[in-house]
Amino acid sequence: MHTSMTHAQLVERAVRWLRSYRCGVVLSEQACVSGEMPDAIGWKRASHSVLVECKVTRADFLADRGKPFRTKPEQGVGCERFYLTPPSLVKIEELDAGWGLLELRRGRIEMVRSSAKNLRTATGFRYEMNLLLASLRRVEVRIEPQSITDFLKWKNRMAEYNRGTLPEGLETAEEELNVFLEPEVPC
Repeated sequence: MHTSMTHAQLVERAVRWLRSYRCGVVLSEQACVSGEMPDAIGWKRASHSVLVECKVTRADFLADRGKPFRTKPEQGVGCERFYLTPPSLVKIEELDAGWGLLELRRGRIEMVRSSAKNLRTATGFRYEMNLLLASLRRVEVRIEPQSITDFLKWKNRMAEYNRGTLPEGLETAEEELNVFLEPEVPC
């Protein structure tokens, strides 16, 4: 009864789910210095992170449990941690403490078990920062010779070219919706 969905397709669904779960920044399959490469991870306000590990086979799920950041969960990333699987691939009692379970059923992701919200440690936070910084560096390499700062100021250049006015339909940087620049609200 398991779907023939590929791992890549499941990761794509995880990214969409994280966005619907109100994560404003979402990355998939990006490595950090710990060796962990989250299938999908997103961040909400107050730097609250949500990890989704996608498993399409039992063998993949069982192999994941032996990884260093699973056997020592304090080294893992994610305030919340979920597995996303086809239906009935993983039993709730097989989940590590605090982990949630998402299943893809009839084309929709259903939360079978919610995750604890406090799983990330200070070490995990440092690994998340490393993942974010490494990802920003990859962006900077791709946009060279421009810097990230210059790239982010593209609207200023648009206004300069347009005699001081932004083209119709564009908001100033100050008007852009960015929950990460709003005061922190406790989760």
